[in-house]
Parts: sequence; structure tokens; C-alpha cells
Amino acid sequence: MINDTFLQKIANVVIQDYADKLSEITIILPNKRAKVFLIEALKKEINKTIIAPEITSIEDFVQDIASIRSIDSIELLFEFYEVYLSITEKKNQQSFELFANWAKTLLQDFNEIDRYLLDPSHVLSYLKDIEDIKRWGLEIDQKTKLLENYIDFWKLLPLYYDSLYNHLLFKSIGYQGLIYREAVNNLNHFSNTIGNRTFVFAGFNALNAAEEKIVQHLLALDQAKIYWDSDQTFLNDPYHDAGLFLRRFKESWKYYKTNDFDWIVDDFSQSKNIQIIGTPKTIGQAKLAGAIIENLIEQDPSASLDKVAVVLGEENLLVPVLYSLPASVGALNITMGYSGKNNPSQIFVAKLFKMHTNALSRKGASYVFYYKDVLDILTHPLVEPYAHAEKLVKIIKENNYTFITHQKILELHPEYSSFFNLLFEKWENGSIAVLNNISSLLILIKQHFSNDNEEEKIAKAFVYGVFKVVNKLINYYSKHNHIDNIDTLHAIYKQIIDLAEVSFEGEPLRGLQIMGVLESRVLDFETVIITSMNEGKFPAGKSQNSFIPYDVKKELGLPTFKEKDAIYTYHFYHLLQRAKNIYLIYNTENDGLDAGERSRFITQLEVEKKASHHITLDIYNPDLPNTANEPISVAKSEAVMLRLKEIAEAGFSPSALTSYIRNPIDFYFQKILRIREVEEVEENIALNTLGTIIHETLKALYFPFIGKFISENDILNCFKLLDDEVLKQFKLVYKEGEIKKGRNLLAFEVAKRNVSNFLRMELESIKNDEAIRIIALEQTFQREFIHPKLPFPVLIKGNVDRIEQRDGKIRIIDYKTGKVEKSNVILKTWNGLTQELKNDKIIQVLAYAFMFEKEAGNLPVEVGIISFKNLKSGFLPFGYKEEKELNTTVTSEIMNSYLDEIANLLSEIFDITIPFEEKS
Repeated sequence: MINDTFLQKIANVVIQDYADKLSEITIILPNKRAKVFLIEALKKEINKTIIAPEITSIEDFVQDIASIRSIDSIELLFEFYEVYLSITEKKNQQSFELFANWAKTLLQDFNEIDRYLLDPSHVLSYLKDIEDIKRWGLEIDQKTKLLENYIDFWKLLPLYYDSLYNHLLFKSIGYQGLIYREAVNNLNHFSNTIGNRTFVFAGFNALNAAEEKIVQHLLALDQAKIYWDSDQTFLNDPYHDAGLFLRRFKESWKYYKTNDFDWIVDDFSQSKNIQIIGTPKTIGQAKLAGAIIENLIEQDPSASLDKVAVVLGEENLLVPVLYSLPASVGALNITMGYSGKNNPSQIFVAKLFKMHTNALSRKGASYVFYYKDVLDILTHPLVEPYAHAEKLVKIIKENNYTFITHQKILELHPEYSSFFNLLFEKWENGSIAVLNNISSLLILIKQHFSNDNEEEKIAKAFVYGVFKVVNKLINYYSKHNHIDNIDTLHAIYKQIIDLAEVSFEGEPLRGLQIMGVLESRVLDFETVIITSMNEGKFPAGKSQNSFIPYDVKKELGLPTFKEKDAIYTYHFYHLLQRAKNIYLIYNTENDGLDAGERSRFITQLEVEKKASHHITLDIYNPDLPNTANEPISVAKSEAVMLRLKEIAEAGFSPSALTSYIRNPIDFYFQKILRIREVEEVEENIALNTLGTIIHETLKALYFPFIGKFISENDILNCFKLLDDEVLKQFKLVYKEGEIKKGRNLLAFEVAKRNVSNFLRMELESIKNDEAIRIIALEQTFQREFIHPKLPFPVLIKGNVDRIEQRDGKIRIIDYKTGKVEKSNVILKTWNGLTQELKNDKIIQVLAYAFMFEKEAGNLPVEVGIISFKNLKSGFLPFGYKEEKELNTTVTSEIMNSYLDEIANLLSEIFDITIPFEEKS
């Protein structure tokens, strides 16, 4: 156990020194969260009922001094835009989305200038002078309009600052910096009105200039006390960043010329177990954190997790960590901001914007939805369980709806549902109506979650986070309706959702604590697990979003990345200061977007190792199988054998046989389990759909000639009917799909060209005096196959594209839209016919010959393929090449040899001892 946490020490001092006047003291902490823990510490120090002292955060305290209400970054952006429009000529005014791009950065700089009490006109005119110097010596004719506008922007900065400052002050609202500046201006008045009240500042590290001034002012008047949490290891080392600020205050504050520096402790050098563990990828860190907690529970199931903290170096680890925690964790408390950008509910709203803005912007059409946008919404996890639109999704997929009108959507989903109607309500009544629509949707979604389930509570928090942003926007749009345009609203939403953080509710004193780095301030834990211990993540790196250059910041005393690093360093070492067991997890991958080398803090711990620190280094690699996946093997049960017999009675098609040769497991899924492929919308016509259209067109054109000899006039007539017939077949097969544009128009022309080329080939044959009589088109044939190798008769059944009599021979034709060469239908040996997939076309056409053998009578039969991508080769007959002689007629010897091979294949399929083995 931690013997003496910092907050327990503060509670002890408060009870001892101020026992008789607790109601007259105010304790000021770095953040609001520590208040709950301090009250708990106070409870432990007393055994009677008392009125607790006032406890507040530094921000709330400064707000009280200034008497100005703080506004959030979203409201500030709107207020600034209002000021910008009022001081900028109409012709030079930018849209909100362009304005917001630079305004967010500028507001951060205004904030820093005020927090550090600098003269804004000096700083901002300094920036303008720097830009002027950069362009020193440019001739008048070289100054473009763009360059002049750029210089004007820097000239306007002091005006922007003054106008915004006065505008906010007039409304008694402000951003943090303004409130701090006004608090300093109001200090004398404040200290004169507080009477006997004493202020206790506890647990601070870095203070900005305004905070320093406030604290020193109250200390000088003996109206305050301040207690630091400084460890001598860092404070006495002039180079250690964890003590950077405390050393500065100790040396420079006038108060410390005559007063002690409270408190300096020696906790960091005490005994600690530090495990440094590297693991690949972000998700690996989440899994590892979960495994560590599971291990802690296994070691002592009765132990409480109250003194265990998981500190996330990057917030996007929150959801993976939550899913990685063992079920035995029980109580959980999440205290960290989670960016609106990564929020699942915001992804839903983004998709909603996409669907409606696309529908609105479709030229020449009134409110037409794109199918992908519709399916994205209807299959979203926050929508799918409650929209009850499974039928609609199925209809869209089966009928190839690419673009769907608003009216059609409502027709296809006739069951009334307020949720569904809200999803597809037209966004035509302005921005406030749109925001109200989104707000109503989020309320309906939120109602479906329960408070009993931990996962649903988190999902609810995500929904509520976005709901708050949308409602703020409704409020702001009511006051600032400058541009009522959906595209602008979308741009504003995208700008501000980044600023919207989700807060989670929990029981702070019970269970496992999951927090961000800043939330760990002032708190002490026995076991600490810190993730993302990589450079660029922890510490955060040198990136700074500011218009003020580094050297100017350094000169003016504004914080640079050096100070930000020092803040991170203090937080890191403070987490370790009183902890007994420490786990530092980092990503071992040093390339890619989400990687970086191991954090310098880890190296620092190793180099400056204390005698009582036990440090171990490990690399944690998840167990990986030797092979990515084992081939599936399914043994044949009695039920499988019954199903095979069923298929044998109903009919084995040639494609079923080739499916088994290709991959027995596919045959198992398709024929035994009867699993169909998922229906998808064909936005662009697939090859198999194109093939179906060509097949069906030829069937329709040739259907009147069944049983007749074809004449030249018949073919010429087919040419006249060609265009209409292809269009008709397209509509039948492709249903509601768009066929007048893009790739589909090309596919339409390809289908026409293929059929037209086929008709030309046919016409050429007739002109060469070939007598062609059509016997059958797209007709199903079947024949029972009995063989000594088979346990029972098997029906061979299939659909034949075309059978004709040509010059005294029966010709059975299979159309292929892909490319087939002559060599694909020539066979040199029967051995292994059914072992190789390259023989699939031969297996198929000879099956047709077997099925039609009796109907052919005594006429010689030839079977083959017409390939639409190889029409110049004409009919490609099956041929058996024995030595040098090629035989293209299907003789009884050929048929017997073929059937022997088919019997071998079928006997393998029916063999109960041979499982269905997946081919790699």
C-alpha cells in the first residue's frame, strides 16, 4: 500500500492547521477530478461530521476572480466569426469554413499571449514586421494580389485581437487567456473582498505568468499557502526536466527568500518494480494491458483494483483497451477526454451528411440517393438493429438500384417507422431543421441503450457527446445564421467535431482507473500501466500549431516544446513517484504512421537507475500460428452422405463436378450446405452478368428458328432486332441498374458488338452453303449414369446453350464470354482428366454429349465452344489427339473413356472415408 499519498498529506495539513476554520479555507487543485479524492482523504482524517472546506480547480478559481464566464472553443469560434464579419469589408469576407482553418490557430495564440500577460499589440505587430522583413527588397511589380492579401492579414492581427477582446468583455464571456488577464487586473479588488479566507494551492507544477502572479500576490498578502509535490531526485538535479518549473519558482519567487519550499519528498528512489515491455502495433499494447490486469486479478482475486491505473498515452487506445479487459474487472472508471473525431456516433453523423449532401447535389435530379450511401447508413451498427430495413437492403441489392429517388425509398419501405423516416427526411428546410433532425435521431438511438451493460453505457456516452455538439450548433445557428447552406453546415460540423470531447461517467473511487496523462495529476496509484511509451506519443513531440515562431516565443517567454516536454516529464515521473509496480508499454514497430522509436523516458530510467529500482525489459509477441490458416477439412457424416444421394437423384451438373475439382470445400459449401454468395449491388456490370445478357439475347433472337433451317434473311432480320433485344435483356437481368452511363454503357455496346459479330459469323456460314438446323436453345437435358464404380445411379443434368444439326452432324455448343483457345479443348490422355482444372471445359462439353447421346441417334456428334473473345477461330470442337491423329467426333470409345474418369471422380465424392479438403 502507498503509505502517504500527496492528497492524504494535504488532508492531514488542512485538518491540523485549519481545524477550527475549515469553512474559511479554499483548496485549489490543478483539476476538478482530484476534488473527489481529496474529500475521500479528508474523510479518513476525521471521525466526526464537519462542513468540508471549499475545493475548486484553478480554472474555476481564476474565473471567480475575473467574474467572467468561460466559453468553449466552439462558441468562441462563432463569436470570433461575428467579430471578423463586422470588421472586414464585404468583398474580402471569407466563408466560415475558410475562416475556421486559420482562426483556430490564431485563437490559440491569443490565448497564450493573454495567459502569459504579454502586450498583444507588441507581439502581433512583431509578427507583421517579421513578414515584412522576409519580403524586403521586393519590387512593386513583384507584389501580387495574393502577396498583398497575405501581408494585410498580418497587419490586421492587432485589430482582430482588440475587437474580439472587447466584444467578449462586453458580453462578460471569454476564453481562458482573457479570463486570466482580467483576473490579474482584478486581483487587488479580489484580495480586498475575501476577508479572512485562506487559499491553499496544492499539487501544481507548471504555472503560466497569470497564475504565477495570482499565487504570488495572495502569498505576499499572507492570504494563501502553497504545497508542491516535488521529489528531491528531480528538484536537486539541475538538468532534470521533471523539476524544471519547481526549480524556477524556488529560485525566483520572492516568497521563498523567507519561507520554506513545501514539500520536498524522497519517494521516487524507494523500491519499485519497473517492467518495460515492447509489443507490435497499437492493438498489441491494448491486448497486453488487458493481459497484465488479468494477471493481477489471478495473483490475488480478492485484491481491489482501486489502486491500479491504466494511463493511455494516446486516446485512440481507449476502445481497444476496453475490449481487452477481462470480464472479472467489474467496476471501471474512465476519466479522459475522447476526441469526437474517433467517436462511432460521429462516424454515423458523417455518413448521414454524406448521404444527404450527395442527394442534394445530384444535378438534374431532385433528391436522389446513391445506393452506397443508403447501405452505409442502413447497415451502420447504431442504425441496423433499430431501422428494421433488412427487406429494403435486400431489394436494393437484388435489383441493382444504383440511384434511388427519395420517393422510391419510401415506397420500398412501406412500414411506418419514425426512426426510418427521420433518417431519410429531406434536408431542404435549412440548417436548424437538419440539426434538429440529427438531434432527434441521436435521442432515438440513445433510448435503445441500457445502463446495466458497461459496453452500452460507453456507447451511450459516445452518442451523448455528439448530441451535445449538435445541440450547441442549434444554439449557435439560432444566434449566428450567417450562411444557411448545408455544405457550409457540413464544413462547420467537421471543423468543430474535432474540438468536441466525450466525457465518461463513472465511480471515481471504485475499481480500475483508466485515464489520460493530464487526468493523473495529483493522484497516486500503487500499480501503474502506461501505454504508448514512444517518441512522438509520450512525450508528444515538437509539433506546434501556432503563428508565432519558436525564436519569438523563446524571446517573449512563451512556452515552447521545451516547456511542453518538461510538463510531460513531470507527469510521467509523478505517476512513478509513489507507485510500487510500474508497467511501461511501447510499440516495437518503428515504421508506419502509428509508430516511433522507444520513448526517451524509458532510456532515462535505465541510465539514471536507482539502487532500489528493479527494471526488467521484455518483448511481448502474441502467439502466431505457423501457418496463416489451416486448410479446412470436413469429414463426411451420415447427413452429408444423405445430401449427396439427394443431389445424385436431383442431378449433378457439369459445373458442380468442375466446382469439386476446383476446390472440394467450395463444392461442400455450395452444394451440401447450400450457401449462396452474398447478394451485392452491381454498380458496374460484372462479367457473368454480361455473359447472361449475351446468352439470353441469342436465345431470344434464335428462338423462332427452333426445328428450322436458318436462312440468310433470318439472320438479316436478327440484325434489325438486335438493339432492342439487348436493351430488353439488360433491363431483365440488370433490373434497376443504370445502363445509360459510364462503364455500363460500354458494357451495353460490348454486348451488342459480341452478338453482332456472332450473327456475322453465322451469316458467313450460310453464304458458304452450310445447312444449319436449330434443335435446342438453352434447354435442360438429363441422363442417368450407371457405373460399376458407383454405389447408386447418378443423374447428370445440365443446361445446354445450343444444339444444332450442321451438314449431317449434331453439334453441341457452349458459349463462353471469356477467351478460350483451341488448345483448351484438345485432350491427349484420359489419365488425370478430373484432377486438373484446366480440363474443366472438356468435362463440361462431353457431359452434354453424354446427355444428348440417345437423341442424336446414329448421327455423328461433335461438341465444343464458341468464345466471344476469340470469334475469329469460330467453333472450337473438342478433340482427342491419339498419336498424331485428331478425332473431333465423339465416338463410343471416347465416351466410355470419359465416363470412366467421371465415375472415378464421383466415387471419390461418394467415398465416406475421403473428407472435403480445401485446396490452397
